[in-house]
Amino acid sequence: MGLSQSFFADRFGITERDLESYLSEALSAGGEYADLYFEYLATTSIGIDEGIVKSATEGVSLGVGVRVIAGERTGYAYSDDLSPEKIRKAARVAAHIAKGPATIVKTGFEESRRHNLYPMLSAPHETGLAERVDLVKRADLAARAYDARVFQVQATYADSLRNVLVATSEGRLSFDRQPMARMSVSALARQGDGAPQHGHSGGGGRVTLDFFNNEKTPEHFAKEAARQAIVQLDAIDAPAGETTVVLGPGWPGILLHEAVGHGLEADFNRKGVSAFSGRIGQLVASPLCTVIDDGTIGSRRGSLNVDDEGMPTQKNVLIENGVLRGYLQDKLSSRLTNNTSTGSGRRESYQHIPMPRMTNTYMLAGESDPEEIIKSVQKGLYCATFGGGQVDITSGNFVFSATESYLIENGKLTRPVRGASLIGNGPEALKYVSMVGRDLQLDEGVGVCGKEGQSVPVGVGIPTVKIDRMTVGGTAA
Repeated sequence: MGLSQSFFADRFGITERDLESYLSEALSAGGEYADLYFEYLATTSIGIDEGIVKSATEGVSLGVGVRVIAGERTGYAYSDDLSPEKIRKAARVAAHIAKGPATIVKTGFEESRRHNLYPMLSAPHETGLAERVDLVKRADLAARAYDARVFQVQATYADSLRNVLVATSEGRLSFDRQPMARMSVSALARQGDGAPQHGHSGGGGRVTLDFFNNEKTPEHFAKEAARQAIVQLDAIDAPAGETTVVLGPGWPGILLHEAVGHGLEADFNRKGVSAFSGRIGQLVASPLCTVIDDGTIGSRRGSLNVDDEGMPTQKNVLIENGVLRGYLQDKLSSRLTNNTSTGSGRRESYQHIPMPRMTNTYMLAGESDPEEIIKSVQKGLYCATFGGGQVDITSGNFVFSATESYLIENGKLTRPVRGASLIGNGPEALKYVSMVGRDLQLDEGVGVCGKEGQSVPVGVGIPTVKIDRMTVGGTAA
């Protein structure tokens, strides 16, 4: 697809000559590199609470971000008005922030290679609203029908369709049409006069509405949220202290994302502030651990045909058999460290500067049977689902709350526990991985990653993993 057939040419009449002119303006005060990021984002959100559809919103945002790089200095400006004079003004502002040795803009554009990871004739946003409202109604009914002890249900459905155009002073031109849909269900359950217990489930991706009717239905998410809430009614307080921890497959990969993934983003390592800085080629984890970041998995929430700098996404091996192999690179970090971009430049919107970020981050499957992993533990904790967590990039220290976990006693899962948190150090924790299951699962499609005030969709995944030593924070001695 050439520019003349693109969304922005059709809707706003933008030509290649316009793009060249804007880029020349961006480099008018000097600079080594400039790019333009055009975005048109249409969104829908529907929410149901107490059996009543209480919110239904639709919105559109559009704009362009102009970036100029001069050494380590970056100038960035944006406009929510796509008129030529407003774009030129943003380009001049970015130019004067950056300043640097002059660079001539390459004449003519070559369309960037791109994947086709989410082909669809009709994105969810382009379908009727009634069908999408029906999804939250179905979720509400299913959660309430699961068990009489479920007394409150909230369900939300959200989708978006983002059209982007990236043009660079190096003559690269990229287009993408990025659909996204997600459903979330929360349930509260109470037994007698006891405290309410919470369950949550959700999923989606770069999918059509057929996904919610044929693959992961509202009933699927509703029953899972209700099940989690009911399980917690019989939970005991989590024991505290150092113990063996087994992570279940799928969403518990969020621990990998936070404890290890952020520390492997190139900006932190370029500045020498990551626990992994300067450690390429060193053993940083158990030889059983191979960690991948892959933005090329079809229809996944964290996948992109091209990143937000117009580069094709890649499958990047970060840790191979315990050895650190590389970092996630964006344009700026790769220029400053004489590396190549790994297709990892991401931004929340046209109002935000791109930076190196994860896409879908997971650990490869091992050779152990998941049941054998649990049987090998005499006393420990099995974590099936996680809530929030945080990590200190410099030290690698992390804290995570486990929202569904069970005691392991004599090789068997026994009582559910509540209030458990995992406390540890990312690089250290991976050194104690002693068994890796052959049951790799990716999450259902709910991940949102925050960094420096920007949020982007991501995916995580992990097989069943045994960690011999980890500190569990709980409420019971």
